[in-house]
Amino acid sequence: MNNIFDPLQSGFKKHHSCETALVQICNDLLMARDRGECSILILLDLSAAFDTVDHEILLNRLQEYCGIDGLVLQWFSSFLAGRTQRVTLGPFQSNPVLLKYGVPQGSILSPLLFTIYMLPLGKIIQTYHCYADDTQLYMSFKPDTTDPIPKINTCLAELQEWMNENCLKLNADKTEVLVIGGQCLTAKQLQTQSMPLRLGTSDLASSNTVRSLGLLIDGELNFRSQISAVVKHSFFDLRNIAKIKHLIPSEVLPTLVHAFISSRLDYCNALYAGLPNKDLHSLQLVQNAAARLLTSQPRHCHITPILRSLHWLPIKWRILFKIGMLTFKSLHGLGPGYLEDLLQLRHTSHNLRSNGSNDLTIPRVQLKTFGSRAFCHAAPTLWNALPNGIKTAPTLDTFKSKLKSHLFSLAFMST
Repeated sequence: MNNIFDPLQSGFKKHHSCETALVQICNDLLMARDRGECSILILLDLSAAFDTVDHEILLNRLQEYCGIDGLVLQWFSSFLAGRTQRVTLGPFQSNPVLLKYGVPQGSILSPLLFTIYMLPLGKIIQTYHCYADDTQLYMSFKPDTTDPIPKINTCLAELQEWMNENCLKLNADKTEVLVIGGQCLTAKQLQTQSMPLRLGTSDLASSNTVRSLGLLIDGELNFRSQISAVVKHSFFDLRNIAKIKHLIPSEVLPTLVHAFISSRLDYCNALYAGLPNKDLHSLQLVQNAAARLLTSQPRHCHITPILRSLHWLPIKWRILFKIGMLTFKSLHGLGPGYLEDLLQLRHTSHNLRSNGSNDLTIPRVQLKTFGSRAFCHAAPTLWNALPNGIKTAPTLDTFKSKLKSHLFSLAFMST
């Protein structure tokens, strides 16, 4: 049944996540910039998507795409039909209202059914990525070309028509547009509104940054806005934790630090690959502050022994660790197919999954600031530099342990 699902839908699927979706999207955008192209990224917003699913259309999808019929189809029909909702306020209750649309919120089946409902979407748009009801549409083009906006408007019109036919509503007010490579003709057209992007009857304005799956993406793909937000929120949480530290059991404090700080530092940090040290420095300051808080060390205390005692990889090495983990998973069928497709074995066409010990082909790139940061380049560069004893690890847990030990020794080699 997995073969029927859209390969570029990352929501509710094993081995898929927000991070893998963003790695694939940013890989495409970075490689386009490396070729000297500009891109438009459109983040489409669906209003109450799960609540507007048409039951009859969904049952037709189950029959057409999944081959479900007979008693099983009748069971799904029974699962959807006859549901009601009411409003309760104190001792008062409204009359129940029959629900003719939507899939039940909180049901384990609902995300799967919504994914099936959205299957035809891939026939309308070509370069895109979905995570549940979040859809990212993007297109790359030469800087001096004049036709991207008409092409995208045609696609948006077809998309709007399909949404209307399927009882789904695109929210133009919450749809975001980002131009990557701001000196192109298309960016000027959008800024002056001489040739606007249109969704229905609304013009879409471009922004300097957009938030995609919790990540702030800017037009230069340097993620400075994202890093700044991470630093700001992390220091806020660290100050609050410090205020109540004397009330927290010592065994609970590490859990708080990991939940509020480490998780934020690590979220989508594979996208920080290749960023200058000056851009990563503020993240390192956050980690240093967290380490000192956890170990009750003063600010002036040298940080290297503290990080080593906690067995924490510094920020730069945590990024490499994440890339290494994504690479191993992709090579061994533990990651999404779209990441595996970005990796090619060197001098052989054999299946990647059976040859995890071989080196990978490193694609040629033009610019260190863009192409070398893309996953298709950063992943094989790291992988090829690893000792064979790590690359041939039989399991993910073994690889994880060996990779961390290897990077840890490199990080603290000179100290």
